[in-house]
Amino acid sequence: MLRLATMADVPTLERLIETSVRRLSVGYYSAAQVDHALRLVFGPDTQLIADGTYYVIDEPNSGLVASGGWSRRRTLFGGDQHKASGPDPLLDPLREAVRLRAMFVHPDFARRGLGRRIFDACRHAALAAGFSECELAATLPGVPLYTALGFAATEEFSVPLAEGLALPIVRMRRALA
Repeated sequence: MLRLATMADVPTLERLIETSVRRLSVGYYSAAQVDHALRLVFGPDTQLIADGTYYVIDEPNSGLVASGGWSRRRTLFGGDQHKASGPDPLLDPLREAVRLRAMFVHPDFARRGLGRRIFDACRHAALAAGFSECELAATLPGVPLYTALGFAATEEFSVPLAEGLALPIVRMRRALA
């Protein structure tokens, strides 16, 4: 069942994100990169939940197995621990691309269309909010999904972590219509 996330989901989201990142990043990132990224970058963004733009999928007998959302705010990626303090400015839907944010799927449910379901819900909501384009910061394991959804890479960059490590990321973009 696809539904909007609530603040009560945050502890479960934290576990989902850790499980997803640890298992789906194998072969893309080192264990040290994953450890630092989980501490410094990946995690729930409660602003998305408060804005009513973050979705989860619950499966019978399994609970929360996927999450993801869209944002009309400037932040491109990262959980609460990664974002700068202070207000997160709103985007102008006539001139800027909506952000697709924080997509995570439990590895036992990967490649079953859950990411696509969440993207479709985000796309329809963002179109209704007046946006015509979407951009995101994809982790390397996420690039194949986003490519299949019609996104094209526009930039490769790395997010500095700790101990001299960095997390390679791909900025991607597509039209919503």
